[in-house]
Amino acid sequence: MNQQEIRDKLFEQFGEEVIKGEDLFRDQVTLTVNRTRITSVCCFLKDDPDLAFDFLSFVGAVDKYPSRPRFEVLYQLYSLQRNHRFRIKALVDETDSEPAAIDSVVSLWPTADWHERETAEMFGITFTGHPDPRKLLLPEEWTCHPLRKDFHVEGNDEETPDLPRKVEQGS
Repeated sequence: MNQQEIRDKLFEQFGEEVIKGEDLFRDQVTLTVNRTRITSVCCFLKDDPDLAFDFLSFVGAVDKYPSRPRFEVLYQLYSLQRNHRFRIKALVDETDSEPAAIDSVVSLWPTADWHERETAEMFGITFTGHPDPRKLLLPEEWTCHPLRKDFHVEGNDEETPDLPRKVEQGS
């Protein structure tokens, strides 16, 4: 199936209440999916015999700060059986009282495990239901998320306590 046929099949199945938007760049369609329905959309993409997206090759995020919603969580899918690709994304936000969160897709594609862990660590997005949310890359004592646009490049004593601090010249 080509990109347009996959897009049409998703719109037919879910409609505009679930599919919130679409982008086209270099002949690749990216559909924006309602965050609360990410699991049902992914189940359909995997289980539908015409689509058969049996491999999740990438999960990541983009920080759109200061825009709201702040994050885009991206999923790049591939069908080994059908030899086609497709990309979906979900918009995720946070508030002062609620962290950014989206359901995990590890139960559908085990390859999501480390991708979600890295995204959680680097952006501070919680993947609800993830079977092993331990840190993957950063020291345990770090409380920051280095790929956020508001992360201070040199860190600070609270968030990155083990980083050496720059010594001012002449001190």
